[in-house]
Parts: sequence; structure tokens; C-alpha cells
Amino acid sequence: MPALGRIERLLQNERVLVLTMLAVVVVASWLFLLAGAGTGMSAYSMTSMPMALGLTERVPIALATPAAWTVGYAAIMVTMWWVMMTAMMLPSASPMILLHAKVAGDASARAGAPASSRPTAAFLAGYLLMWGAFSVLAAAMQWLVEAAGVLSPMMMNSTNDLFAGLVLLYAGVYELTPIKHACLRHCRGPLQFLSQHWREGSFGAFRMGLNHGLYCLGCCWGLMLILFFGGLMNLYWIVGLALLVLLEKLMALGHVIARLTGGALILGGTFFIVRFLG
Repeated sequence: MPALGRIERLLQNERVLVLTMLAVVVVASWLFLLAGAGTGMSAYSMTSMPMALGLTERVPIALATPAAWTVGYAAIMVTMWWVMMTAMMLPSASPMILLHAKVAGDASARAGAPASSRPTAAFLAGYLLMWGAFSVLAAAMQWLVEAAGVLSPMMMNSTNDLFAGLVLLYAGVYELTPIKHACLRHCRGPLQFLSQHWREGSFGAFRMGLNHGLYCLGCCWGLMLILFFGGLMNLYWIVGLALLVLLEKLMALGHVIARLTGGALILGGTFFIVRFLG
């Protein structure tokens, strides 16, 4: 009975419930991603350091078996992107979500209402839905660049130095833009965000989650395009980008890290464009 009492007290702790919810979503996303996210190939089999660095031999796209973009295959690709974005982005969004749970719980206590994790679950749903919308656009871009012959339909990495260079160059330049750093400031300031955008109730929390997801998307979508360079399912880039986003959002020198990253990506993009030209 004492053990049951401790479990009951834990279940009444909003912070524990939210942490458990986040952990379940993140772990499930990573496990599904490692298993291949429905693509038929595990992430391990699509991971290599030479491919991540763009140093593999460029195989003519005509020699590759093209992917048949049926409705079912498109749904698999959207799911792959969405699960990947959840696995990569949710850890860095956790401080915001936990703070929302804390503020919502305090507001309920002041109003004399019972604590509930529903508003924070709604916030999480809104946040993930925004990345779901990005996943649809990313899958559409994947289809276009595959059709253009610059993305391998099997390994899902760049097959063209010019395309590789332009992806890195764009991602690098975006890291230096004012809109990137404006969005990064919002992501780095959970308390400021909540004070400016707070809405009551589950629907209000859902709208806040959408809003925060939009800022997060504005902060990180350029970096996510790098996956087209080194392989959409290449774990070196998936893990590396997830850690980079975490550092940009949580480290005191996050803005400096973003600028240094931008400079490095611009140099890398220039290298591949020069190699293409010459």
C-alpha cells in the first residue's frame, strides 16, 4: 500500500506527467526512426560518414531505380519527415512545454480548479502539428528534387555537387539572417513567449503551441534542409542537427553558435559549387 500511495502521488504531479508524456513521444519517435519509419530500410543501413560529408561517388540518377510516388508512398514519406522532426525538435522544445505546464498548473491552483495536463497536451499537439505541416512541404520538395534527378531515390542523398552546394549555401546564409535570430530569440525565451502569447484553456494552449511551432520552424527549417545534402535518414546528420538545435536554443552563446554554423555551411557550400564548376 505505501508503494501504491507513492505512485498515486507521482501521478498527481503535473511535472512528472508532462515529463513522462514527452519522454514517451521522444523515445517512440526515435525507435520508429531507427527502424526506418516505414521506408523498408533501417536508418543504420542508410547511414555513412562519407555520404554525410558528400564525399561518396556521384552515381548518375539514371542508374538508380526511381521511386514510385503513389499516394501510399507519399504518406510514408510525410510520416518519415514528421517522426524525424518530432525526434529532433521535441527535446529542445521541452523547456517551453514544461514551463507551460508549470504556469497552467499555477493558474488552475489560483482559480481553485483541479490541476490538469490537458492544456499542455494541447500545446504539444499544436507544436507537433506545425511540424507536420512542414513535413508535407518537405516531402513535396523531396518529390520535386528526385524528379529533377539531384536526389537519390534509394539513399535519399544529393547526387549532384551543384545541388549539394546550393543546399549548404542556403542553409548557411539563412543562419545569418535577422528572421532566423528573431525566431531563435523567441525559442530561447520561454517565459517571455508565454507572457506575450498566453491564452487560457485547451484551445488557447493549442493555438500557443501552433504559434511556438511557427517560431521554431522559422528558426530551424533552413538547417533541416541539410538532410537533402547528406541523406534524409543519415543518422550522422539527424543526431548532429538535433544536438545543434539544442545548443542554439539552450546555450548562453546560442546566437554565436548559429553564426559560426552559418559561416561553416557557407564554406562547405562554396566548396561543392567550386568542385562542380571545375
